[in-house]
Amino acid sequence: MSATPPGPKGVPLFGASRQYARDPFSFLTAVADAYGDVIHFDLGPLDTYMLTNPRDIERVLVSEASQFRKPQFQDQAIGDLLGDGLLMSEGETWQTQRRLAQPAFDMRRISTMAGMMTDRTESMLTDWHDGDVVDIQLEMTRLTVEIIVDAMFGSDLDDDRIRRLQEHLEPLGARFEPDPIRFLTPDWVPTRENREYKEALSVLEDIIWDLVEERRGTEYGPGPASSVADDSAVGDQPMDLLSILLRAYDRGEQTDKNLRDELMTMLLAGHDTTALTLTYAWYLLSQHPEAEAKLHREVDDVLGGRTPTFEDVRQLEYTERVLNEAMRLYPPVYVMFREPKVDVRLGGYRIPEGSAIMLPQWVVHRSERWWDDPLEFDPDRWTPARAADRPSFAYFPFGGGPRHCIGKHLSLLEGRLIMGTVAQRYELEYIREEPFSLRGSLTMHPQEPIGMRLQARENR
Repeated sequence: MSATPPGPKGVPLFGASRQYARDPFSFLTAVADAYGDVIHFDLGPLDTYMLTNPRDIERVLVSEASQFRKPQFQDQAIGDLLGDGLLMSEGETWQTQRRLAQPAFDMRRISTMAGMMTDRTESMLTDWHDGDVVDIQLEMTRLTVEIIVDAMFGSDLDDDRIRRLQEHLEPLGARFEPDPIRFLTPDWVPTRENREYKEALSVLEDIIWDLVEERRGTEYGPGPASSVADDSAVGDQPMDLLSILLRAYDRGEQTDKNLRDELMTMLLAGHDTTALTLTYAWYLLSQHPEAEAKLHREVDDVLGGRTPTFEDVRQLEYTERVLNEAMRLYPPVYVMFREPKVDVRLGGYRIPEGSAIMLPQWVVHRSERWWDDPLEFDPDRWTPARAADRPSFAYFPFGGGPRHCIGKHLSLLEGRLIMGTVAQRYELEYIREEPFSLRGSLTMHPQEPIGMRLQARENR
């Protein structure tokens, strides 16, 4: 057996980064098909090992998670963006912040948010009309931003702040698209991309500090704008994340930087993946009329025309399958990285300390090794009988192990409630002849607007 895993040969300095940057999704699929469980290649300066077997992924994320850490090799820009928030922090800092944040995601508290989520969805629908064409990604982004700010900041965003936020999400995302030249360009160089990124970051920070100032003095009582019902269900004080952090700040346990990093992480990560999952789900339903009809039958039978509640969610089984299948085919987080703290052995190969370990949801979720007809949209593959023999980490849209996404249950509840509310009123028709293309950033986004024509169901 070779001491080094197989993989594509790159070019000096750039390695395989040019191929990856041109189309990360085709590149990942091609090397997985060609080389198997453990694949070695260079991404510019990164000595990278890609794992495609769920058994090895489980070891990295769960059973041997203590031997791995979040990567130290990311560039300064992501540190500027997320700092030591929950996504990027390590060790004692991460443990402290995770422990502080956990009550905000307590299932008893999340169960009180259903009414707020459907209220905000109904508010969105007041601006929708039969025959209109909407960019469904923008609509879902605005909605999920409103929900995460209400749920975790205990506050509200006016139209101007939402507009400014949405305008500046694009340059933030563009900064993290694969680009081999960027590896060689320091962040302080005043390129157009760097200038736009810094301006966007400044706008988002201003919005966050505005929200903090609006909530100061309310962290021991109900927030002035929050619509989350019965937020005292898990205590006498507000349990939104911002209130929790402000109380810890008063005790001297948090700094301004802690506040900024956690709130920036929550604002971005708390809305983006849910908005993308819903975007891809609406697109897939529009391309599969039988699945769309089955979804509509379920929401009609379960809800009978009324707004869904938390108690209804368990009965929206097919709706949940649609969301799972959308995250399988189009995982918003399409690749994850870890870094071994010591030399490790995976798939029969030694992987040295400090190298990049890539865990590609895009590849594993679409592999015929783990899935029947993997490129087909088939929500019924999520029935218990069909899912029973599947390896656990053939599907990991929320990561896994101690670093699994803290907002998983919030996102799944939100997705089902939004789909149930919208699907009672409308069918969504994709308006282009050709499918959209994808671009990679911190998450996987459509390259083009996802235009959908609204068709009121009572008019069909």
